Amino acid sequence: DIIRGKDLFIGYDERDRKEKKQLDKKLKDIFKNIYKDVTSGKNGKTNVDTLQKHYQDDNGGNYYKLREDWWALNRDQVWNAITCGVIRGTYFRNACSNNTTETQSNCHCIGGTVPTNFDYVPQYLR
Repeated sequence: DIIRGKDLFIGYDERDRKEKKQLDKKLKDIFKNIYKDVTSGKNGKTNVDTLQKHYQDDNGGNYYKLREDWWALNRDQVWNAITCGVIRGTYFRNACSNNTTETQSNCHCIGGTVPTNFDYVPQYLR
């Protein structure tokens, strides 16, 4: 939710809100740099006009479409890093097959996939 710019959690107190604003600013800067790289024409990209139109930012530097696409491409790797970092932890264990089977070898489901079902749980409840 934070990556996609759609985090509903505002914060418990002023410190939380301040930290969230700082994080949001950093993410805007990161995605601004990604946007510049994707739409620059470097690395032999020939569809620069199409990419610029597709990722055009009409929302004050938020780059929501780019953030959504980045998350769609990288969510498995992000969840792999999060869940595999919890070695022998129990929080992510019953996370495969609609919570009917446990993850195998620390963090992967039987097919080698990473449980991403926590994507749909609001961040402050995880």
